[in-house]
Amino acid sequence: MRRPPLPEQLVEQARAYAAGEAAPAEPRDAATVVLLRDGPRGPELYLLRRQASMAFAGGMCVFPGGGLDRRDFDSTVAWAGPAPAEWARRLGCDEAMARALVCAAVRETYEESGVLLAGPAVGEVVADTTGEDWEADRVALESRELSLTAFLASRDLVLRSDLLGAWAGWQTPVFEPRRFRTWFFVARLPEGQVTRDVSSESSSVTWLPAMDAVEQVEQGRMQMMPPTWLTCLDVARHATADAVLRDAHDRTVEIFTPSVVPDGDGFILSTPPFYEALMAQR
Repeated sequence: MRRPPLPEQLVEQARAYAAGEAAPAEPRDAATVVLLRDGPRGPELYLLRRQASMAFAGGMCVFPGGGLDRRDFDSTVAWAGPAPAEWARRLGCDEAMARALVCAAVRETYEESGVLLAGPAVGEVVADTTGEDWEADRVALESRELSLTAFLASRDLVLRSDLLGAWAGWQTPVFEPRRFRTWFFVARLPEGQVTRDVSSESSSVTWLPAMDAVEQVEQGRMQMMPPTWLTCLDVARHATADAVLRDAHDRTVEIFTPSVVPDGDGFILSTPPFYEALMAQR
């Protein structure tokens, strides 16, 4: 697949930053979760279309996720599954950051889809989060009136870190005014739970087979930022959600920052070799 060239305006912005004429914004750390379920044509993904009025990625289709909250670093959070030290190895960061990223992944997934990756004990997961009391807690988490630690403690639940897998890491290019350093996770929709259109940041939500999402972007029927589209393409290589999670078990994350590189008569954003190979097969 040949990528369209970058607009000249972005190329000029990149040149200004490369020449030291502008200082890059400090990236905000974030976590996003590729929520999966099995479908007749392979893994399906839960996608939110961001409100067109949003300052960052307005109108784009994204996975549930968002920036870290300072309370995500709370070391007293009830936890089950691989320890933060193991997550630090997988995510390529220190233990405190790894704990915060996993907490943010669980919190943001609940805030933006109603799906909770937690349960009363190791090996157990909440079966239903659709009641009015659950919705009140979700809204309180979203507004930051309630922390994840306090939410789990009030319901005698533990965060299930074993329900997540590490997938990839992307950082917004230096020439963008709003920048994020985002760790991508994968997780299967827990049995008994359902996704709900609840996020205040989305205008619509949908479940799509991974390859359908890829093709809709290629056809111009859906908008995605490159890391989201490439993740859909990556997931589409797998036959089932379990296959995706098995792949994630063996992955470690290295954050990649795209740069502007020449391509024929124009310029494009660079891509890690693994994803270049995937695109070459399109």
